[in-house]
Amino acid sequence: MKSNIQFVLFLFVWGNTTAIAIPQQSLIQTAKSKSIATTVASKPSQHDFSYEIYAALLARYVDDKGMVNYKALKAGRKQLDDSIAELNTIEPDKYHKWPDENKIAFWINAYNVLTLKAIIDNYPIKSSSLKSLLYPRNSIRQIPGVWDKLAFPVLGKQMTLSQIEHNMLRKQLNEPRIHMALVCAAKGCPQLRNEPYVGGKLNLQLDDQIAKFLKNTDKFRIDRNKARVYFSSIVKWFGKDFVKKYGTDKQFKGHNKGQRAVLNLIIKYIGKNDSQYLLNNKYKIKYINYDWSLNENTSRK
Repeated sequence: MKSNIQFVLFLFVWGNTTAIAIPQQSLIQTAKSKSIATTVASKPSQHDFSYEIYAALLARYVDDKGMVNYKALKAGRKQLDDSIAELNTIEPDKYHKWPDENKIAFWINAYNVLTLKAIIDNYPIKSSSLKSLLYPRNSIRQIPGVWDKLAFPVLGKQMTLSQIEHNMLRKQLNEPRIHMALVCAAKGCPQLRNEPYVGGKLNLQLDDQIAKFLKNTDKFRIDRNKARVYFSSIVKWFGKDFVKKYGTDKQFKGHNKGQRAVLNLIIKYIGKNDSQYLLNNKYKIKYINYDWSLNENTSRK
């Protein structure tokens, strides 16, 4: 698939030049209220948490493709433990006063850093003969109870990764784009950003995540010769989450509600030719097998 992002902004943020891809409609809507430069380059709002230690960890151990140097991270795991302790400095009363954008950013960061902890606590991952028939030997799925048994202290409570994803994010906060930001330490997951999410620029960060997701042919591609559109299995598992915000009955007839909602979202992020092809609706949707291999940067061991 050949996808062309409609706008790329080069922003100067606290001494770093950052390229952020956003769809045309998002740019127009944002420009009506305030300039993008002001929105992104401004200092954090009173509700933004700095995530200073976590930011340093991501910059050090996560490359620009979202792959993690787990061996080095385990050797320097104090930074990981300090990042998790940093999250627990937030008082519940203060959290409840945050706007939704800050809450969403907090829970995405919590999920991703606690997933790193689950891997490091079990690294190198020990595989079982039975699970290895279904999943790679270095997969997070080899770790017993990784999502629903292992619990971590967050906001004064013991919480599992499943509770963070399904209760705190999916149930309480209406932002389906989290599925392009939550990283379960597998290559089939979205790319792990090497910066924390923050409420003040969450919308642009999630837009950028979607753009990267759609540029990856292991996550999304169009085969015009076979009249097939291939999506990550994430769309099959969580497509219904997009319906409330992006659902449509006017376009993409012949597909289910979740598929229509996702298609309605992504046409804002891809090139004109690809968007038109999707709107013409002469194709079938297929799902790409999920790659559960560990998202490890093996070149830097």
